[in-house]
Amino acid sequence: MRRCPDCGVSVEGAWSRCPLCGRTVMGPMRPDPYPTVPLRFSRRRIYRILLLASLVVILASFGAQMLFDRGHAGIGLVRSVWLGLSAMWLVVLMAVRARRDIAKGTASVVVLICGICAYWDYLVGWDGWSLTYAVPIVCGCSILALVIAVPALRIEAGDHVLYSGTMVLLGLVPIVFTALGWVADPIPSVSCGALAVIVLVMQERARVSDVLHELGKRLHI
Repeated sequence: MRRCPDCGVSVEGAWSRCPLCGRTVMGPMRPDPYPTVPLRFSRRRIYRILLLASLVVILASFGAQMLFDRGHAGIGLVRSVWLGLSAMWLVVLMAVRARRDIAKGTASVVVLICGICAYWDYLVGWDGWSLTYAVPIVCGCSILALVIAVPALRIEAGDHVLYSGTMVLLGLVPIVFTALGWVADPIPSVSCGALAVIVLVMQERARVSDVLHELGKRLHI
C-alpha cells in the first residue's frame, strides 16, 4: 500500500499524490476498495434536449422579432436571445459537471450575465434593452435549463424544493422590474413570470407528495 512520507498515512487507490499534503506517495499501489459508481443519467440525452430547446428559443426569437421594428429595440432583442442561450448552456453544463449547488451556480450565472448586459447597455447610451429584454430572457432560459437539468440528474426531494424556489426567484425578478416601471415593454417580463408559474405547477403536480413531505420535515410540521 502506498504511504505518504510526510503525513505517514496509507493511501488506497490510484493516488499518485497524498490527498492531505500533496506530496508524492511511495510504495506499491493497492486497488481502490470502493467500486466505481456509474452515472445515473445520460449526458448525450441531456445535450440532445438542450440542443432542441436552443432551437425552439431561436425560432421563437425570430417570430418575436417580426413584431418589433428594426432598430435599437430589435438589436436589443437579438442580443438578449443569444445571451439567454448562453445562460441556458452554462447552467446545464455546470449542473452536469458539478451536480451540486446548482441553485447557487444558476443564480451566479444569471447575475453575471445580467450585470454584463446592464453595463453594455450603459456604455452604448442606455436604450433600456438590458432590463426590457435581457433580464427576462436570461431568467426564462435559466428556468428552461433547470427544467432540463433537474429531472435528468434525478434530484432528491429536498433539493427539488430549493430549485423550485430558484425558479420562483427567476420568474419574480422581471415582474418586479416591470412593477417599478423600469422596462419599456412588459411582455417579455410577463412571459418569463408565466413560464415560471407553468413550470412550477407542472413539476409540483408530478412530485407533490414528496415536496409536501420534505416541507413537513424542514418546517417541523
